[in-house]
Amino acid sequence: MLLSIISPVYRAEALLTQLVERIVSAVSPICDEFEIILVDDASPDHSWQHIEKLAGIHPQIKGIKLSRNFGQHYAITAGLDHAAGEWIVVMDCDLQDRPEEIPNLYRKALEGFDVVQARRENRQDGFLKKLSSKLFYRTLAWLTGSEQDETIANFGIYHRRVIAEVVKMRESIRYFPTMIKWVGFRQAAIPVVHAENGERQSAYNLRRLFNLALDIMLAYSDKPIRLTVKLGMLVSLAGFVFALYTLYRYWHGDIIVAGYASLIISIWLLTGFLLITLGMVGLYVGKTFEGVKDRPIYIVAQVLKINKA
Repeated sequence: MLLSIISPVYRAEALLTQLVERIVSAVSPICDEFEIILVDDASPDHSWQHIEKLAGIHPQIKGIKLSRNFGQHYAITAGLDHAAGEWIVVMDCDLQDRPEEIPNLYRKALEGFDVVQARRENRQDGFLKKLSSKLFYRTLAWLTGSEQDETIANFGIYHRRVIAEVVKMRESIRYFPTMIKWVGFRQAAIPVVHAENGERQSAYNLRRLFNLALDIMLAYSDKPIRLTVKLGMLVSLAGFVFALYTLYRYWHGDIIVAGYASLIISIWLLTGFLLITLGMVGLYVGKTFEGVKDRPIYIVAQVLKINKA
């Protein structure tokens, strides 16, 4: 099989028919044999019923239903684990990732690239969505110490050897673009048209983006621990200088009664620093605890096999 197209599905019952039809129309001219893997991430609407209905019409569809809502990148992992194609396309279900761009991605890949990602040069999102996304990627780049491109998300085409290395990474914190960046291989990006999001509201609000950035930071970077050490050294240096200054004043008879203000300031400053340090260490210990439990990344409740025409 040449192509596998994976799309995590959440609150998309009104879009699935159009999504599948447009994928079939876009891919059929370049590939006779392909599969469409729709992963229902326990969507609260009737997305799974629509997937079952579409699977009876289109023999290329494989449906995967997760037992609960695990999150977009866990649903992508489920699709990757079940993909059989030599080339794998990952795209969102909201049709902002246009299926008509798949042939362009594939043609670019044939130039000798293992990864070709879609660069959304003119994002059709609202101001707040663009702003939160920009803050997310810039914060992520600073925390992880790696370059992050806010115009590139999940949409792209990936060779089987790239995906084979990605699926070996079974850590509990999943973020597909960072995993692709980490495995390397020959990568490229091409500009694509980014469509408007008409009927489906994004599941990522500012709180979820912050939690995602925190998880990725804890999984891929020790920079917060390093910053905590630097802050501790700075506080210690300030305390040492303050101690020398206090001794100087004492030797010159300037201090008669111990200062209440300096004592309270020191207590609050050092206590706050200790709490920050303990909290940061606790976050890493907590994520380590989650990892050593070795629970499954996702749980499949049901799989619709590909129908034979």
